[in-house]
Amino acid sequence: MSITGTLIVQMIVFLILVWFTMKFVWPPIAQALDQRAQKIADGLAAADKAKADLSAANQRVEAELSQARNDSAQRLADAERHAQSIIEDAKNRATEEGNKIIAAARAEAEQQAVKAREVLREQVAALAVKGAEQILRKEVNAGVHADLLSRLQTEL
Repeated sequence: MSITGTLIVQMIVFLILVWFTMKFVWPPIAQALDQRAQKIADGLAAADKAKADLSAANQRVEAELSQARNDSAQRLADAERHAQSIIEDAKNRATEEGNKIIAAARAEAEQQAVKAREVLREQVAALAVKGAEQILRKEVNAGVHADLLSRLQTEL
């Protein structure tokens, strides 16, 4: 065989091999490559979607944390106002109770002062009677002179 015949036979075999490869081998490889490319594209899309979902979730978490902080600050302020209100009420009640105690003590002191004046008047009247007895050198009868003694008591 000559080179030309061999070359023609090799070209025919090569063309059959190319046709066989294009018909039976290349489509499954191309399909596998397309599927692989599609899976990669789907994975990248899913990753992008997950990244967007994560970002949205982080924003929601931050918003809820901010809301929770605001709520807790509001509750804390309300509790402080309530505590101040309770303290003010307690102070007012204590002041009122103190004023009542002072008023009662003043009234009691006034009553004791009146009683002391009465006792003092009686003692002064008794001393005045004794002094008058000594001056007159005779006994003064309290029953007989009751009117005189009561006038002396009111004058003192």
